[in-house]
Amino acid sequence: MILEGERLTVRYPGAERPALADVSVRVLPGTLHAVLGPNGSGKSTLMKALMGNVPLAGGEVRLDGRPLEGWDRRELARSVGAVTQTETVAFPITVRELVAMGRYPHLGALRREGPHDRAAVRAALERCDAMSLARREVGTLSGGEFQRVRIARALAQEPRALVLDEPTASLDIRHEMEILGLLRDSADRGISVLLITHHLDLAARFSDRLLLLNQGRVAAEGTAGEVLQEGILEEVYQWPVAVRMDPETGTPRIIPGSRSRGWKSGSDRDRSPDPDQSPA
Repeated sequence: MILEGERLTVRYPGAERPALADVSVRVLPGTLHAVLGPNGSGKSTLMKALMGNVPLAGGEVRLDGRPLEGWDRRELARSVGAVTQTETVAFPITVRELVAMGRYPHLGALRREGPHDRAAVRAALERCDAMSLARREVGTLSGGEFQRVRIARALAQEPRALVLDEPTASLDIRHEMEILGLLRDSADRGISVLLITHHLDLAARFSDRLLLLNQGRVAAEGTAGEVLQEGILEEVYQWPVAVRMDPETGTPRIIPGSRSRGWKSGSDRDRSPDPDQSPA
């Protein structure tokens, strides 16, 4: 499934600037596309736009070349698995029941689970290291456990595309690496994966392409080597960084610096007086 947004623009009422302005992204089958950027740069809004959960002021979202509005919601749910940044479960439910909800788009309201559905739920729980949690009530889970269960639910859908907003938030190192490896493996199996994350180093390590947003606009797009450059990152994050190649992974590694007296952000440079001009 090709997931693409073309020149997407989103405006929230009362905001001084668009949350997204002419942002384009194209996620091909078998690739993992990471979306990066500072807080408030438009990453979560991009996910909402791609899933049809926020009105567009401009642009178009397409799946397999068909405009998003041309998709039936159940058909869309069978094709795209989504993990949002936050979620609240308002009623008692076990982990196994929550993950099984991923099968609803395939079952409908009346059909019961069959052998294939049960196998899909079991496989999703196992892949997310959540089988031991299956009988637990969701309300008793830690934040990291709940995150793994939500990812399992998306996998149980057996989607052709995955869209995830900071799926490794709250996870310890082991489970973070396992989930990112799982997403990499899913892409290698032909699924289109869009991953929103704050982890620059891990995005470089696991992704095929990166999209860097800044204040709702595209700051850079391309491979890790093309996007994760010192000048680009310092301008976007307003902080000094050094970029080094990790000898183990062969991918860029970002090392934050300290705001030394000799370094100024772009906005600071714009405000600095011209040293060649005499004061009035």
